[in-house]
Amino acid sequence: MNVKPLLDALGLQEDAARTMADDLRTQIEELHGRLRGHRRKSLTSGDRAATARAIRLDHRWRRRPLGPAGSRAVSTTVYGATMSFVLPDGLPPGRFLSSGPARVWVSDEFPQDVDQLWPRLLSEQKDRRLVPLLCWPDALGRPLGLDHVDAVRLEEVLATDFAEYRRRRLPFWTDPTPAPAPEGVEPWPHDPGPPFEQWPGLAPQMPAASADPKPEEAAASLLSWFIETGRFGLDECRLMLVPARRGSDALASIGWSAEAPLPLLCALLRSWEDRFGARIVAVFGSELHVSVARPPVEAEHANLLALEHVLSTANNIIDDPPTPFPEYAMDLVGRTRWSFWWD
Repeated sequence: MNVKPLLDALGLQEDAARTMADDLRTQIEELHGRLRGHRRKSLTSGDRAATARAIRLDHRWRRRPLGPAGSRAVSTTVYGATMSFVLPDGLPPGRFLSSGPARVWVSDEFPQDVDQLWPRLLSEQKDRRLVPLLCWPDALGRPLGLDHVDAVRLEEVLATDFAEYRRRRLPFWTDPTPAPAPEGVEPWPHDPGPPFEQWPGLAPQMPAASADPKPEEAAASLLSWFIETGRFGLDECRLMLVPARRGSDALASIGWSAEAPLPLLCALLRSWEDRFGARIVAVFGSELHVSVARPPVEAEHANLLALEHVLSTANNIIDDPPTPFPEYAMDLVGRTRWSFWWD
């Protein structure tokens, strides 16, 4: 059994606790090594002593202040040692669910005060290392280890994927003959495809300007827009808090259960977080909704970004509807909301 994901979660707490968390990690990894060779359900006296030592170390670690005054600690267990992480005050009723070896907190219902709670959770995310997400109850799938995301060489993968995508689509891009359409239905517009013969590279990072919203502000604005427009599916969501450093890692940790290529998608999201101030706000079934603080402002950069979106394999971009690539790319100029879904 690999306890590293749980131990990594300890490092997501306040800076003041990290040194002690590292010491606890070392001690429990030693315990894990001792237990690995034992296949019996019962522990030897030596193992029990080692486990007791881990518990004492954890109790010592938990006495350190981990968060602001009034924060609540909720515990989980590994090898008999209680691990605690801090939840914010003011949460609605909820419970902890297992996501592989880690745990996430999920509200029982859609929070009625989410418009006030959401901005506060976003502002505290960096300090608490708890990523808020709005998800349907069935969002939890098989967790994806972050090593699988780390292993994605994004430029190489996208270059290979684009070569294959272009090979399959080129006959359609070069033939302006409209595809047959049912009677009374307008023919789909011709799609000339991306203006590239080979992978052009990633879109450049957008610099932050003083007038740009912060990523947290852009994420709060997207939720407000969902509420104002009565976005279908929003009231079926639950608030989820995932111990992670960023939203892309949180999506991997919960093993989002859509048909998306999760390692590639999480690697793309990591890159978009860094280059465009993107933040995951909600996952409705197989839909992913992302806020963007620094979208591209030039058509050249939007073309590059649009190709990244296409290579995410999202069906709403490549199939449903078949929006011509130039039209989709131009729509990304200044756009602060990105949506993807997979059938």
